[in-house]
Amino acid sequence: MSRSQRNRCFIGAAAGILLLASTVAYNSYAGPQRNDFLDDHGNHIRHVLLISIDGMHAVDFINCGKGGYCPSLTALANTGVNYLNSSTSKPSDSFPGLMALVTGGSPRTYGAFYDVAYDRSLDPPALTTGNGVAGAPGLCTPYSAPSGTTTEFDEGIDIDQTQLNGGAPAGVDGGISSIDYRKLERDPARGCAPVYPWNFVRTNTIFGVIHAAGGYTAWSDKHPSYSSVSGPGNGTNVDDYYSPEINSNVVALPGVTTPLGLSCTTIPDTTADLTAWTNSFANIQCYDSLKVNAILNEINGWNHNGKSRAPRPAIFGMNFQAVSVGQKLIEKSIHVTGGYQDSIGTPTPALLEEIQFADASIGAMVVALKNNGIYDSTLIVISAKHGQSPVDSARYLGISNSTGDPITTSPATILDGAGCLPYSESPSNPTGIGPTEDDVSLIWLNSSCTTANAVSLLRSTSPTTNNIAGIGEIFSGPILTTYFNAPGVPPTGDPRTPDIVVTPNIGVTYSGSGKKLAEHGGFSRDDTNVILLVANPRLEAKTVTTAVQTAQIGPTILEALGLDPNQLQGVQLEHTQVLPAVQFNSDNDR
Repeated sequence: MSRSQRNRCFIGAAAGILLLASTVAYNSYAGPQRNDFLDDHGNHIRHVLLISIDGMHAVDFINCGKGGYCPSLTALANTGVNYLNSSTSKPSDSFPGLMALVTGGSPRTYGAFYDVAYDRSLDPPALTTGNGVAGAPGLCTPYSAPSGTTTEFDEGIDIDQTQLNGGAPAGVDGGISSIDYRKLERDPARGCAPVYPWNFVRTNTIFGVIHAAGGYTAWSDKHPSYSSVSGPGNGTNVDDYYSPEINSNVVALPGVTTPLGLSCTTIPDTTADLTAWTNSFANIQCYDSLKVNAILNEINGWNHNGKSRAPRPAIFGMNFQAVSVGQKLIEKSIHVTGGYQDSIGTPTPALLEEIQFADASIGAMVVALKNNGIYDSTLIVISAKHGQSPVDSARYLGISNSTGDPITTSPATILDGAGCLPYSESPSNPTGIGPTEDDVSLIWLNSSCTTANAVSLLRSTSPTTNNIAGIGEIFSGPILTTYFNAPGVPPTGDPRTPDIVVTPNIGVTYSGSGKKLAEHGGFSRDDTNVILLVANPRLEAKTVTTAVQTAQIGPTILEALGLDPNQLQGVQLEHTQVLPAVQFNSDNDR
């Protein structure tokens, strides 16, 4: 499955901490002020290029280096720090994974658990979303008790999710202009104001800090909703946000050629389901090339579409979707299956090509940086929002009704049968968006079931023998608070925390899709261990084996640019450290 305009925090003690952090974050640092940090911060880094190759594991990088099929990434590692034991957010989905990269925190502080999740403190949108969160125009009463609602921050909030520009006005190629505010959940505590993506995030981001310090900022991603990277405010902390809708209808892209030479002037794969770019190994490369071209334009001193001159960004970047598609897709129309050939991560030919595509794209960016004379002053950070599970594709198990298949149901379906779920989360809701389940199951309960009873039902219905839901671990109560704030309603609980988190056995997924052989979202190593490479010509090549988190990327970026990492509220609240083994002060450079 993959806002009200304020810095939302759950109420109570944690809210007080967050509000204090908000004040401290913007006033305690006596460093460079707006418009001068790029010249006077004393480091040689003037620009940071942040790339997320969604799905790419650390082992994928090891294998491609040994196999010689990612020469651009390998070359970067020659003057870079490679972290082998890096972990994404938990859950390891795109939305929380992206927020980890840019906030320095985890779902405990920034409050994003999944593209589709639940919030006990909000009310439903006024208009039904594109994916089925039911609109209830008369339900929200200003400053009254909320009803709670499923939250959706993916293509479903687009004006028209079938269009590449998300249905933005004519002549606009997407971005925040594509968001239909009527499809946003509403906050009764703010007079039923719609909750925009950037204000759904509780803590600030690197884009907000850098923008406030005078740096020009840019980002390209797969949904208009991922403008959440802007962080609390009015949505303009990203000066140039580009978001062609990945789940739009596939169209020809005149003049677009991928770095591997594939022409997109006509649709390269017309045999595929053309209702989304992710349904084809070839078409996804055309889609990602739109964002690659945006990066190249920005390096060359233009805005993302090359139509107007712009400063070269202090922070910019994009996500690649191609590798994730290569890991997951079964494209039946051409009889090609992606994924891995064995348990050590040897890619299938389909996945191999997607890795080569991402590598060639990054190579084109490096050439552009060199041609513009800014390669030496640019820090390149390569990581991923999430991994993908299982690496051993033969271990994949989806829900099936076939005789003899072991996985026949999911945790949400079990609890729905007992009447424990809100209707907007119910698998039996015929028009709803459904529960939050991929290779994880996030459960928010209604008032008719206690957590203890729901856990007991899961354990008895899917025991270790005859484990029809493939349940691996069940997190609730005290053990859940080792990851997140306690669930509940203010002032004692966090309205966004699930009551129960179920992680299945390796290989089990609850999506029910016949087009996939992998998923993400869970807590396993395959889900969370990803590539993390920090490169610059002045860095010494190193390999770091100590455990690190992708949440450490945000503060590292600020330090590289001469800004105080503690300006990030997530850093303050979670005491997130800058990545080890990198130094940016000119006196310490090689």
